[in-house]
Amino acid sequence: MLTPIKEANLKFEQVGLNFIKMLGFVGAELIEYTEDKTVVRVPLNTNTKNHLGSIYFGALAVGADVTCAWIAFDLIDITKKNVSVVFKDLSVKFLKRADGDAHFTCSDSRKVAEAFHQTIEDGERKNIPLEVIATVPSKYEDEPVAVFNMTLSMRYKKP
Repeated sequence: MLTPIKEANLKFEQVGLNFIKMLGFVGAELIEYTEDKTVVRVPLNTNTKNHLGSIYFGALAVGADVTCAWIAFDLIDITKKNVSVVFKDLSVKFLKRADGDAHFTCSDSRKVAEAFHQTIEDGERKNIPLEVIATVPSKYEDEPVAVFNMTLSMRYKKP
């Protein structure tokens, strides 16, 4: 079972303050979190804006990164298991300028949770290809502004 959204938001803020400081710097916010889907918002603000008035590539990468890894971070906290989580690769297609608050959606949460539990069972590294869709709902509704394809790599480290 996952952490309920209100509690998950507190965890998310703590991770941004204490561990992955880029989350706090860009002002990322967890806006939806279920067993099927994770949605994170990265605002267009002074810290995220590039010279063209859209969200800088690095801030977009932070949003995509945390969106598909969040369920693994939450499961580490829930299970207290020592699972390393890292990205193996990244490819991205930029389709439009992210010139408003960007929403990042990963609908592969079940794949991440399954691989998380499998690595604990067998101790083998699990590499999971994931897709994150970035949108700017205030300007383009559900039309993607970027599509991120990432491979999340997890491995349980026995104590």
